[in-house]
Amino acid sequence: MARNASSQVAAPTLSQRSRKSRRLRQFIPLYLMLLPGFIYLIINNYLPMAGLVLAFKKVNYSVGLLQSPWVGLQNFSFVTKTKDAALIFRNTILYNIAFIILGNLLAIIVAIALDTITSKFFKKTSQVVILIPYLLSTIIISYIVLAFLSPSNGFINKSIIIPMGGKAISWYNQPKYWPYILTIVYLWMSFGYSSILYYSTLIGIDKSLYEAAVVDGAGIWKQIIHVTLPSLKTTIITLVLLAVGRICYSDFGLFYQVPNHSGMLYSTTQTIDTYVYRALLELNDIGRSSAAGFLQSILGFICVFTANMVVSKIDNESALF
Repeated sequence: MARNASSQVAAPTLSQRSRKSRRLRQFIPLYLMLLPGFIYLIINNYLPMAGLVLAFKKVNYSVGLLQSPWVGLQNFSFVTKTKDAALIFRNTILYNIAFIILGNLLAIIVAIALDTITSKFFKKTSQVVILIPYLLSTIIISYIVLAFLSPSNGFINKSIIIPMGGKAISWYNQPKYWPYILTIVYLWMSFGYSSILYYSTLIGIDKSLYEAAVVDGAGIWKQIIHVTLPSLKTTIITLVLLAVGRICYSDFGLFYQVPNHSGMLYSTTQTIDTYVYRALLELNDIGRSSAAGFLQSILGFICVFTANMVVSKIDNESALF
């Protein structure tokens, strides 16, 4: 009796093992497809984290990175205690807030417009056209901006301002114009990619919801407010939270290349990234550079965690974690 009982207990165990083995063999191709991306993630995202120790060292090349002396938090004062600290933090954060709000608003409007287009050819062509600026190099974009704003041969001065009797504006010497210029250039560069993301959500909405709204007498605006925007809520929250995580970073090319790294514009174009680059280009101090990047990561994590906590209080299902 005892032997029969033990064999009955062992039988399911063997069958379970065989099922697990079959499942493993079934998913081996998927695991192999996952492997290159996983290796890239480890090499690109996790191995460089070992370099964070440099943020707490005074790097001395004569003795090597590991033997360089520890300096504690001294490297972090490079960014936080400089006389321009308030300026660079203000520019970085305020520009990113404007980019998040205006960028997502413009992308949603374009996505809704794409969704209303009935011609398949025009719809596909429009998607390609609006995506081109996102794929362009920042160097190319800086030359396009220069073609418009050049004091001597720029399109705006030569074709608009001077023919109307105005005086040519030296755009690269007057910082008051650049908050608007940088915002416009950023929106032109990025709205295509974001709008495609929103559009991919819109095409998944059940069209019967719109039909029901029409039956209830809802016009276009009411359909957008009561059907489209609620369907986009999760995508909006996800993209905003991801953008908040990089609120202490800036697009280096946008703030360095597009203004032609003009010293006259530092009051409105200087950000954390450009300040660290200019300073370290002269000092060649790896420790301070690592400290600046580490500080940006910490501040970004705090912003994401705080924003996600606020979202979870309002709508727990829309939070990232």
